[in-house]
Amino acid sequence: MFSGIVTCLGEIIQMTPQGSGYRLWISSSLTVAPAGEAGIGTMDRHRVGLGDSIACNGVCLTVDRLQPPHIFSVVCGIETWKTTALANFRVGMSLHLERALLVGDRLDGHIVQGHVDGVADVDSNRKESESWVLWIDIPTNLSHYCAPKGSITINGVSLTINEINGTKLRVNIVPYTAEETTLHMLKSGDIVNIEVDVLARYVERLLGANVSNSKLSFSKLREMGYTPWPKGG
Repeated sequence: MFSGIVTCLGEIIQMTPQGSGYRLWISSSLTVAPAGEAGIGTMDRHRVGLGDSIACNGVCLTVDRLQPPHIFSVVCGIETWKTTALANFRVGMSLHLERALLVGDRLDGHIVQGHVDGVADVDSNRKESESWVLWIDIPTNLSHYCAPKGSITINGVSLTINEINGTKLRVNIVPYTAEETTLHMLKSGDIVNIEVDVLARYVERLLGANVSNSKLSFSKLREMGYTPWPKGG
């Protein structure tokens, strides 16, 4: 699980075919070393080891090879490659990296699973004063999960939805986020990974239960001792 707060930026330095997918070699400020080596542990937020989960532009992937001091690799399966914006990855591209949360970590963003729901097209991205105003056009089947002042993950970054107009939604990128991510570099026509708030999915699941199949009735309630409030009382 993640929070949508980027740990650091990484750079793709090599891409090689791996089965039906691809292996990405990524260089970053994170320190890498074989698991169990002195000083390496999952409690260190700035280190990464074999088997660690790491979000790359919002996609949860597993670290499977290490090249100390700052290079690691992940493998993207063909399904992930087809259903996310990873198909647009290129050598030299910068990525948002986030290590998985530890128990007890602060949740400064929102609950992010790293399970990308789909891709969205960038409609516009312009600077207003010191912030950037980003409009994206999301798939119709995901738009009902979004609400003003709700959360959405764009390329792994937790953002607040400020406005919705049909399938288009607006988020503001504050100066700090612009400095720490590549979101301010997005332009019209670019494709981004999006993950809707998982809580919205659970709410939909609960509300979508088939009430007609419920065994609960007034007769059953009376049997359980429930007495309706007297009319006019």
